[in-house]
Amino acid sequence: MTHPSDASQASAARMYDVMLGGEENFAADREAVKMLVAHFPTVPDACRANRGFLLRSARAMAEAGIDQFLDIGCGLPTPPNLHQVVRGVHPEARVVYVDNDLTVVTHNQSTVDHSGVLTIHGDLRRPQEILDHPRVRATLDFTRPIGVFTVAVWHFIVGNGGDGRDGRDGRDGGDTARDLMARLRDALAPGSYLGLTHACSDTMPEDEASAGLAVYGQTRNPVQLRTMREVGELFEGFELLEPGLVLAADWRPADDDPFPEHAFEVVAGLGRIPPR
Repeated sequence: MTHPSDASQASAARMYDVMLGGEENFAADREAVKMLVAHFPTVPDACRANRGFLLRSARAMAEAGIDQFLDIGCGLPTPPNLHQVVRGVHPEARVVYVDNDLTVVTHNQSTVDHSGVLTIHGDLRRPQEILDHPRVRATLDFTRPIGVFTVAVWHFIVGNGGDGRDGRDGRDGGDTARDLMARLRDALAPGSYLGLTHACSDTMPEDEASAGLAVYGQTRNPVQLRTMREVGELFEGFELLEPGLVLAADWRPADDDPFPEHAFEVVAGLGRIPPR
């Protein structure tokens, strides 16, 4: 369980846990979700659709031959987890989970980590620290294709100037989201994959978007929406695979999906670095 010192202020990871039906959350998280749902009734469905995309795209990568994975912004574990899905295809698949919330990291390390599956503390705003982490380097072979996930994390890279829509963050020297993604991409071998979801301003009513921004603005994790064009730019250098950038539930839906919910807040896509 997360540390009691974190109980007074809601966190995105624990709010997400609430909406997925998890138990690793506090009253502040449940109250923040209640406020959010009052303005944004479909947000739990959006979170569940987001999780469904993660699991379906993970299986798609594994079935395409990927047997090593890097999940940045993993959040608290919710069965079935990424490593369980990919190990159903490749029993020896290696998975590195990354989160910038130390309570998430501690919880995952005590409940999820085992041979070939590990969790580290890291922040998408500082991708080189993740890439250079000795445990990451000891687990993943960057000369071979890797499946990378940045699911429901880019909208926490919040702007620091003007209207906040440029993706800049003062904590990382003003790098844009595209700059950060380029650093990750350039470290990957050809044939690597990127699974990505993002809260999108083009797919939700303006009043609901404003309400969501206000609620998350009162948590430790304010958010920034991006347009479909801006989200699509994060796939620069990747081939965007069918069906392209779509609502999360519309990305290769499956009859046996444990999270089949449909919502309009989150868009999703899967990209691949072309082989040389």
